[in-house]
Amino acid sequence: MSVRAIPIVALLLGWLGSADAAESYWERIQIHGFASQALVYTSDNRWFGDSPDTSFDFTEIGLNASLRLHPRLLFSGQALFRRAGEMSDGDIALDYGLADISLHSSAEGRLGVRLGRIKNPLGLYNETRDVPFTHPGIFLPQVVYFDRVRNLVLSMDGAMLYSELYRPFGNLSLTLGAGKPVLDKNVEWAYLNGDFPGKMKPDGNSWLASLWYTTASERLKLGLSGATLSIEFDPDRRAPLTLDAGGLEFVYWIASAQYNTEQWTLTAEYAREPIQWRGFGYPIPDRDATGEGYYLQGTYRLRPDLELMLRYEEGYADVDDRDGRGLERETGGLLPANAGFSKILTAGLRWDINAHWMLRAEYAYNNGTFILSTRENPPPDDRARYWHLLSVQAAFRF
Repeated sequence: MSVRAIPIVALLLGWLGSADAAESYWERIQIHGFASQALVYTSDNRWFGDSPDTSFDFTEIGLNASLRLHPRLLFSGQALFRRAGEMSDGDIALDYGLADISLHSSAEGRLGVRLGRIKNPLGLYNETRDVPFTHPGIFLPQVVYFDRVRNLVLSMDGAMLYSELYRPFGNLSLTLGAGKPVLDKNVEWAYLNGDFPGKMKPDGNSWLASLWYTTASERLKLGLSGATLSIEFDPDRRAPLTLDAGGLEFVYWIASAQYNTEQWTLTAEYAREPIQWRGFGYPIPDRDATGEGYYLQGTYRLRPDLELMLRYEEGYADVDDRDGRGLERETGGLLPANAGFSKILTAGLRWDINAHWMLRAEYAYNNGTFILSTRENPPPDDRARYWHLLSVQAAFRF
């Protein structure tokens, strides 16, 4: 054990020694889980599997546990089985696993640090996006919460410092974090439009900041959150055809607003994502682009167990190329112009059968294919500009 680690270990042992020895570990453990299965149909294009022929390839099963060893020390983690068409093959992965250390807690606020694999507090829904009961539809607004590169912004392996301040006018919370993003093949498909011999990996640490204000009544919530990411491509030099050792630079931020009443919830978020491509060589030239997405959403509770949802969203691969013609020209027609934008109108219904079971149904009219996964719709496959999405989901929790 290093000399630097001794004070930390001594502090933890002091905390544990002051805990009630009569309380067993089993009394401190909480275990929860969920499972969901969806049916997805599209008139054209592939979405979470072979959806034009009706897909059952969207399944999520999660098991999470937490152990509070001391009022100031909490361990928690979740294992997740996720099958999402070609984007996820159903492997069991560590969704998050962390130690939460409370450095200060009082009626005026609290301060703490989280260490390990941590969900990124980006926007209103990123931290809870894997639990179907916690978000407003079967699919989150895709122009802000991209399922095609879900793991890129979902979590990081590192540390986050969080603080909260409680005042009569409302609550303020601030999170600052740094760590390594979790990458998969979807990142390469989304930003390089293919699977090239080699590997994408983080280039240094990602940095994250999140600031939120909530009124004392919790009716109004306002937030600004963002992260920087740097990724490099390490080519397989033995392969005859691959890219040069290039890199991607991202700045991804979201402005959020939500207003709640007893029957209504109104939500709006705006996201912007400047991106740089450098050093990949042919056929991916150096270029800059700024992605953009926003949505307006309303949910209305007809009864405590029945909820309606209506949402409109727009997203663009590049704000300077809103019709996508530049994208089609730059890719030599490999990607059609409609891959540069998505305009979506969604209507949904949620029924909470009881405390454990939920049913959902949604319909979405799509103009454009910006949200589609290139991995599921690889070029030069035709993409229909106008397409319909119908989905039904059953979910269970304990």
